[in-house]
Amino acid sequence: MERLIIVPTSQFAKYEKEQKMTLLKHFNKIKRTNIDFGYARKSSVVYSSMIEGNPIDLDTYYKYYTSGMNTNTKSFKEITDLEEAYSFAQNHVINEKNTLNCHKLLTKTSAIENRYRGAYRNKNVSIMKNGNEVVYSGADTKIVKTEMERLFKDISILRKRNLSISQVFYFASMIHLIFVAVHPFADGNGRTARLIEKWFLVSKLGNDAWGINSEKLYLKRNYSYHKNINKVGASYQTIDYDYSIPFLKMLPMALKIK
Repeated sequence: MERLIIVPTSQFAKYEKEQKMTLLKHFNKIKRTNIDFGYARKSSVVYSSMIEGNPIDLDTYYKYYTSGMNTNTKSFKEITDLEEAYSFAQNHVINEKNTLNCHKLLTKTSAIENRYRGAYRNKNVSIMKNGNEVVYSGADTKIVKTEMERLFKDISILRKRNLSISQVFYFASMIHLIFVAVHPFADGNGRTARLIEKWFLVSKLGNDAWGINSEKLYLKRNYSYHKNINKVGASYQTIDYDYSIPFLKMLPMALKIK
């Protein structure tokens, strides 16, 4: 069996022991519903955008979408850009090339230079708090491309493996966490990470996984979402996935979110 390169398996036993939900039972409930994939996509992109501070909620987005009002605002366009990325993902295989294209789509309205759309950053980045306090530093630019190649190599390996549903959820969350930790883009890292997490679920569980309300769960538990991400380290250089369990245990909760 081909070994994983960057995605750790060391926490799976602890994760499986502490994760008490019957994943298959709850996922089958989603499969038995008549999923409106258009609505599922729109709700996913609105909630993911709201996590990043977009002021438009789902009801307002639908009002603007159906009426044609306020559709030229930056806030509205950022959501439609992200929806275009999700639509692309729904019709393509999860890999590095397609993820870069998704990033190019979802940042069309973002205030970044064109050279950073669909491309890895060539400058070091830090996440700031209160304007001057560094709370996290992403991977050094010298290793960003290599780390992302390693991650997508692991995704390719995992797609070929026969995984239990517990393993699927574990690896989906870990992929999300590693992507955020590397922080490969100048902008749009969170939105892309939440997309590829669900994209991986779909690659293993089928299209019904688009109906899992992970973005809504992360918005609803926004404080815990960011707190649990931050638990693994203050910089990519000091990342310790031994502290990843609180974050990994969040995704299964989305199976109960309606």
